[in-house]
Parts: sequence; structure tokens; C-alpha cells
Amino acid sequence: MNENLENRVIEWANERGIFEHSSPLSQAYKTEEEVAELLHAACNENLEDYKDAVGDILVTLIIGCKMYDTTLKDCLAQAYNEIKHRKGKMIDGLFVKE
Repeated sequence: MNENLENRVIEWANERGIFEHSSPLSQAYKTEEEVAELLHAACNENLEDYKDAVGDILVTLIIGCKMYDTTLKDCLAQAYNEIKHRKGKMIDGLFVKE
């Protein structure tokens, strides 16, 4: 992700008082709301709504990460390091770990 764009999201949130008046828990609830929209878009095979939902999810995650003094990149690196050697199999279109 373009770090400049991530910084612009952080500036946007700061200008709106989100860091001052919100919390990581509130951002997690907002993420959950946006994930529901993602599921709806996927069910309807609506690419534009899907892209919008993914973008909104990223915004909430960027803000939540900033509240914990971390970044999406750091979180992705941590997740990758946990899964990179994971074994499992595909069941009904989903990867299920051993």
C-alpha cells in the first residue's frame, strides 16, 4: 500500500477528531460493519461495492493500527510470518489449517 495514501487517511481521521474521540474497539466495530457490506457485495457479485467495502475496511484498519502505534504493513508481516509454513487443505473452497 502506498504509505503516502495511508498517511493521508491518518490525516483525514485526525482532522475529524477520530483519534481524540474514538477507540480501537470502536474502530473494530466499524470494521465489522464494513465487512458485512463486503459480504453483501460478494453475495451480489458487485465489484464496485466490493471495492468500496474493501477500501472502507482498510480505512478502519489504518485508523485502528495508528491507535495502537503500528501499521498495516507491520500487521501483515506478522500474519505472514505466522502462516508462511502453515500446512492444510482446501475444503469447500476454503483453506483449513492442520
